[in-house]
Amino acid sequence: MPPAGALAAELIGMTQAVEPEPLDPCVERLAKLTGDRCKAKNAARKLQTFTESIDEAALAAEAEVFKAMSDPFRLAILHLLREGELCVCEIMTAFDRPQSSTSHHLSILKRAGLVKERKDGKWSRYRLSEGAVIEMMNLAGLMVDG
Repeated sequence: MPPAGALAAELIGMTQAVEPEPLDPCVERLAKLTGDRCKAKNAARKLQTFTESIDEAALAAEAEVFKAMSDPFRLAILHLLREGELCVCEIMTAFDRPQSSTSHHLSILKRAGLVKERKDGKWSRYRLSEGAVIEMMNLAGLMVDG
């Protein structure tokens, strides 16, 4: 059995070795808002796991799709293309817009992956890239109607 002084020194050393947990600003903010530090700590852990799983490149690509669809003229082009493949001349005639403006908007839609282009001699023909584009437009319509 070690001497009493050694045990006391060991106990003192153990209490000194325990350092306080560093303060996490996220936990502190949530604790202030919720009033419960334990719940705040758990919530902060979940939030950190979620935010670490977010792919920034995928978010940027998704934002480009929504930006492309946010222009009323481009959205009108998408609605027109629901009926099938059309050439630029047909689209510009349908909306009474200049060819340069129509082509510019089609290039934005193409870059966002919403339409596909097919060359037919000197003509460029456009169609919706996939059924998901129609689904997105239908969902947008439901949100407006709802």
